[in-house]
Amino acid sequence: MQSAGDKGDRTENEALNDEPVKKVRHNRLIHELSPYLLQHAYNPVSWYPWGEQAFSRATDKNMPIFLSIGYATCHWCHVMEKESFENAEVAKILNKSFVCIKVDREERPDIDQMYMSVCQMMTGSGGWPLTIIMTPDKKPFFAATYIPRENRFGQPGLLDLLPAIARMWNDEGEKMKASAESYIKALRRSPGGSGKKVSAATIFGSAFSDLRVRYDRMNGGFGKAPKFPMPHVLMFLMRYWKRSGSDQALEMAEKTLKMMGYGGIYDHAGFGFHRYSTDSRWLVPHFEKMLYDQALAVTAYCEAYQITKNPEYKRIARECLAYVEREMTSPEGGFYSAQDADSEGEEGRYYVWTRKEIDSLFDPETASFIHNVYRVTTTGNFSDPGTGERSGNNILHMTASPDEYAARLGLGADEFMERLDDARSRLFNERSGRTPPLKDDKILADWNGLMIAAFARGAMVFGESRYRHLAENAADFIMRRMAADEGGILHRYRHGKAGISGQATDYAFFIWGLTELYQASFQPRYLKSATDLDEYFYRYFYDRKSPGYFISDGTSGDLPVRQKDLYDGAIPSANSVQFYNLVRLSGLTGESMYHARASEMARQFSTVVSGSPSSYAFYLAGLDRAAGPSQEVVIVGQRGEPDTCAMIDVMHRNFLPSGVVLFRDGEKDNDITSISRFTLPMKMEGDSSTAYVCLGNRCSQPVTDPDKMRELLGISKKES
Repeated sequence: MQSAGDKGDRTENEALNDEPVKKVRHNRLIHELSPYLLQHAYNPVSWYPWGEQAFSRATDKNMPIFLSIGYATCHWCHVMEKESFENAEVAKILNKSFVCIKVDREERPDIDQMYMSVCQMMTGSGGWPLTIIMTPDKKPFFAATYIPRENRFGQPGLLDLLPAIARMWNDEGEKMKASAESYIKALRRSPGGSGKKVSAATIFGSAFSDLRVRYDRMNGGFGKAPKFPMPHVLMFLMRYWKRSGSDQALEMAEKTLKMMGYGGIYDHAGFGFHRYSTDSRWLVPHFEKMLYDQALAVTAYCEAYQITKNPEYKRIARECLAYVEREMTSPEGGFYSAQDADSEGEEGRYYVWTRKEIDSLFDPETASFIHNVYRVTTTGNFSDPGTGERSGNNILHMTASPDEYAARLGLGADEFMERLDDARSRLFNERSGRTPPLKDDKILADWNGLMIAAFARGAMVFGESRYRHLAENAADFIMRRMAADEGGILHRYRHGKAGISGQATDYAFFIWGLTELYQASFQPRYLKSATDLDEYFYRYFYDRKSPGYFISDGTSGDLPVRQKDLYDGAIPSANSVQFYNLVRLSGLTGESMYHARASEMARQFSTVVSGSPSSYAFYLAGLDRAAGPSQEVVIVGQRGEPDTCAMIDVMHRNFLPSGVVLFRDGEKDNDITSISRFTLPMKMEGDSSTAYVCLGNRCSQPVTDPDKMRELLGISKKES
């Protein structure tokens, strides 16, 4: 598939390869929509967007390709650009000896996934910026992440590395091509493969044991620095608690959620989570904010609130949703992608405070209150990223819960929160006068799907109709403005233009969002859209020979390997989310084909999942429901009536990870009966709202009493 920048030759840009760097005004990226590509449009490097024009030139000239992959809010991508891609000497080498391609990983996750897999094979690690050098037919023979301009601490710099690779290509090109072919062969191996059947209970227990070993008992989270939030891991732990009764599993999830909410990874003035913590204490974040982090965090905090009814989890979930509504929602209804870590050339500048700034903004008593709560000191707790020296800047963070702070200060809990909220509001207003970080305003279907799921979950758990409206607006926007002409959906929307074929994550994540939204709104059209998209997804992405979903539909044919992915890293994989979708669609529609497809995937992935189950935490969420007992509830009643709402609240307010709920409006033959045909014979008992509760493969007699409904679902009065 060609990008906008691939259409036709541009004489001025072709000449970039030969003319002096100082004469360059812009390169081919000027015609792109991606904010990341546009950031590089005035580099002296003769960048191409990914497309046939670049590959034809590389083939015709027998030149290796220098591929650089990143994204708009990536701090080290900015560093490498300023240091190297804006440098005349580096640009001269690149333009002379390589065909240079820039890719936005958020626009083309399939390209990023393939070459990131190569980088991990070659180096044992990965990250962005991702640097790949490959043959004209896209087969990689060198991979790295950030590379400095000059040699540094034993790491070769571009000024030495690039000429050496160019010489090797000229002298030993055939050997390099053979090496590249070996990596392509490795990529062609499909994940999984049927093997010895392992019980779900064994897999769950192994995953928990592994997480328990890696758990940081002091700070929460898993492993050492850097620490990523990984909310889907916490979602698994809460499901394991529900299934096994393990208090330790719930304690691990709660401790992590609390410490994340206290730490500097959370923006205490403007809300929302930063990308990750550079230390083990959740104190010093990498300051960029990603839409998907907010979405997954909200879902985890909502589930923790359903279990514990701890108001702290409710507060943080609502604050994250408030941040997205305020900062990341487009006038058209879709959600923007990210906010940068940098402003005015410095990472974190927008978010940090000196003690002097706070003293000048507040009266002495309030300033002292803020210093005590948010650990503000004269020396500061944030070191200069370059020199490592303390600059007097402070990252706001807490070391205890609001209730503990209130007790220390001799205040009531409500009084403490009132003072804290007032202080935070004033800090936010003051901060709004600073130069804000760049906002990546492209709208991605997959990340929007996650955020729709989060707003829908917030609407259910907290009874907030506003959250439901925001989710509906975003879902309607995607279905209206990002629909593909040939069916399915497109991946990216920006400045009124939708483009790029939908990827597996677009379908899987958006289907998840639609199923959550149906259960929040009980508008059958959202469930119908989910089933329609699921059928398209199955038709064009599913591998019937080796069950699972490919990352892309394969129509573009612009990658040498068509991959599948199951690993749940910082964000869940498409196959994990789709497995979860299938087992839920089976319950929501009563159609056995969804269960059959999920069973095929479970057999295919059994070996790889049982080998390292904690690496597939979101997949385990689907396996938890598939293992049963599942809970399907159909409520038949008059929409909006108190007895109907009481029954719906039982499903919405309680933690029922294996449960789905449908609503039939009275006894009318409406849209839900055409989608979920098993609901057709279900009637109201007299004039009362009626619940039909099925556990596993066994259905109970219909009930009209919410308490009886709770009893059938195994919900104690304490839980409710």
